[in-house]
Amino acid sequence: MRTSSAREEELVRALYREHAGPLLTYVRSLVAGDARRAEDIVQETLLRAWRHARDLTAETARPWLFRVARNLVVDGHRAAVRRPQEVSADVLLAHPADDEFERTLLGWQVADALQALTEAHRDVVVELYFRDRSVADAARILRVPEGTVRSRAYYALRALRLALEERGVTSP
Repeated sequence: MRTSSAREEELVRALYREHAGPLLTYVRSLVAGDARRAEDIVQETLLRAWRHARDLTAETARPWLFRVARNLVVDGHRAAVRRPQEVSADVLLAHPADDEFERTLLGWQVADALQALTEAHRDVVVELYFRDRSVADAARILRVPEGTVRSRAYYALRALRLALEERGVTSP
């Protein structure tokens, strides 16, 4: 005597052979031709048929399969409508976020690159660009001639650019 499980498995195989083709065609029409989605829905429908194999007969199987497939399509559509629209990565990369995190990260990278400079070059950059001092004021504070401030600033910016390139912050 066959087990109930074997009978259910045989029924699902028979349902697949007899109804999978027409069911797939029907579901494709419901999902605007999306073959992958249609195949997923047919697979889920047949899985549910296996779970309800005891309740299905040869007469009731086809209408039941088509109704379950239609309900799965409707449920999927309703879930998609409630869910926010997905945005591709291309759109996100084309419009980078200008937020506090990005500024903080960039600040850390610049601070790290500044540590690669000599102390004299770092002091000039800090006075001129971070404290927004004039060359004359920076020279007075650092107790060096103005020409030295200009020279150190020139070489400090070159070294800073190189340090940022090495860290991948800027490109050459």
